[in-house]
Amino acid sequence: MAPPPTSPLPALRALAEPLTSTLDLDEVLGPLLRALSERFDLRRVALCLVQREEEGAGETLCIEAAHGLTPAEVRRGRYAMGEGIVGRVAASGEAQVVPRISEDPRFLDRTGALDEGVERAFLCVPVRVGGQVLGTLSAYREPAPAAVLAPLVDLLVVVAAMLGPAVAERASRRGRPAGGAGGAEAPRPTAMIGTSRAMQRVYELVAQVAPSNTTVLLRGESGTGKELVADALHQGSNRAQGPLVKVNLAALPDSLIESELFGHERGAFTGALQARKGRFELAQGGTIFLDEVGDLSPPTQIKLLRVLQQRTLERLGSNRTIDVDVRIVAATSRDLEAMIDAGTFRKDLYYRLNVFPIHLPPLRERKADILLLADHFVLSFNRLHGRQVKRISTPAIDMLTAYHWPGNVRELENCIERAVLLTRDDVIHGHHLPPSLQTAEASGTGPTGGLQAQLDAVEREMLLDALKSTGGNMAAAARMLEVTERVMGLRVVRHGIEPARFKRRQ
Repeated sequence: MAPPPTSPLPALRALAEPLTSTLDLDEVLGPLLRALSERFDLRRVALCLVQREEEGAGETLCIEAAHGLTPAEVRRGRYAMGEGIVGRVAASGEAQVVPRISEDPRFLDRTGALDEGVERAFLCVPVRVGGQVLGTLSAYREPAPAAVLAPLVDLLVVVAAMLGPAVAERASRRGRPAGGAGGAEAPRPTAMIGTSRAMQRVYELVAQVAPSNTTVLLRGESGTGKELVADALHQGSNRAQGPLVKVNLAALPDSLIESELFGHERGAFTGALQARKGRFELAQGGTIFLDEVGDLSPPTQIKLLRVLQQRTLERLGSNRTIDVDVRIVAATSRDLEAMIDAGTFRKDLYYRLNVFPIHLPPLRERKADILLLADHFVLSFNRLHGRQVKRISTPAIDMLTAYHWPGNVRELENCIERAVLLTRDDVIHGHHLPPSLQTAEASGTGPTGGLQAQLDAVEREMLLDALKSTGGNMAAAARMLEVTERVMGLRVVRHGIEPARFKRRQ
C-alpha cells in the first residue's frame, strides 16, 4: 500500500483546479473522485446528495457520483436520513470514522460492493454549505487505527468544503438528474415513489393536467399504481377540498352497477326500500375515479357516455334530471383499441375518456425504482408488523432486480411483506423471497449436465407429453410433434419409453 503524500498541498491544488473554472458537478466529479482515490489510496470514493422531498415525506441520500463502483452499485446506494453511517453523518453533520467495518453494526454495505470476508475501514464526512448539510463524501481504505485515519478524515473535510459551492449550485436547480440532462424534475406526488425517467414523465403529465378539469384516462398493467395517480390528480386540482369517490367497476355485478353509479329512487326495483344517491352524486364538486372502465357492459357504456356528454344523469326509477359537476378520472388495464375493433367497447365513449391519456410503466421498465420501492415497503411493514428489518442482503437485491415482475408494484409489495415476516435476523435474505424469484444459483438448481444432456431431457419430456395427450398413439403423437412416424419410433426407443403404458383403458 502506497503511503499518503508527505504534503497534501500539491494534491489538493490539483483537486481544486477544476473547481476554479466551473461549478458544473458533471464536469468535475469524475476526475476529482478519481484523483482523490489514486493520490491518497482511497477506494470507492462516493458523493451522496440529499434529495429534498415534499413536506412531510422526509429526505433521501442518493449516490450522485462515485469512483470504483459499478452503475448497479451506485443505484443501490440510497439511505434514509439517519440510516446507517452515511445517513447519520448527513443527519448529525459530524464526520464518522469506522476503523473496521465488521465491528460496527451501523455499517450497512447498501451498495453491496464489498467482498465477503475482506476487512475495510470506512470514512464519511458531511458536505456542508452555510451550516446546511447537502450531502456526504465517503471512502474505504484498508483497516487502521482511528489515529492513523484522522489525517485522511481532515483531507475529506477539506475536499467536501471545496465541493460545497458546486453542490449548492446543483441543489438550487432542484434535482437536475445526474448526467446533466437539462431541465428541472417535475415535483413527485407525495404518495408515489420512483426517480426513473419513465416515472419522471408520469410526474410531468400529472403536474400539467392536475390543475384543470380535463378528463384523464390512466393506461397500464394491473398493479402499476393507477389509483395513486388518481389521488395525485385530485390533490393537485382545484377540487382537492371536494370528495374523491373511487369505483372499481370490475368488482360490481352488472345488475347493480347502474344503481351504484347513478343512484335509484324508492321502489325502482325489488329491494329498493329508499332513495339512494349514486357515486356520481356523491362526488359532486370533486373527482370520481372509475377503475377498470374497460369492464363496463355496453348498456352501461351508453349511460356513462351521456353523463360525459351532457353532464347530467337520472336516477333509476326517476325522470328528474340531475346536473353533475365532477372531474372524471378513468383507468383500465385492457386494450381498449382492440375492444373497439371487436365491438365490445364504444368508440364514442373511448374518445370522451381518452382526452388526456397517461401511461403507467410496468415495473420491469423502471427497474431503477425497485430498490426505492423495496426499502419503502420494508419500512411500512416494519411499522405494521412491529418488526425491525434493517436491510436487504446483496443476493436478495440481485434477485429483486433480475425478476421481471408480471404483477408489478403490487407483487413487489407482497414479496417484501412475506420476507419481513419470515426473517429472523432483521435482514432479508434471498431464501426469504418467493420461489418465483429464486435464481438457479441461489436455489442450487442450475443445470447438472452439458448441452446435449439438457436437450435430451427436453426431448424426452416432449415425447412423454405427446404420448400422454394421444393415449399412447404413436402416429397421432408424431403428427403433434411434426415428425415422421419413423423418427418418432427411433426417439421413443432411444429414450426407453413404453408407449403402451399411456394407452387409455376402456
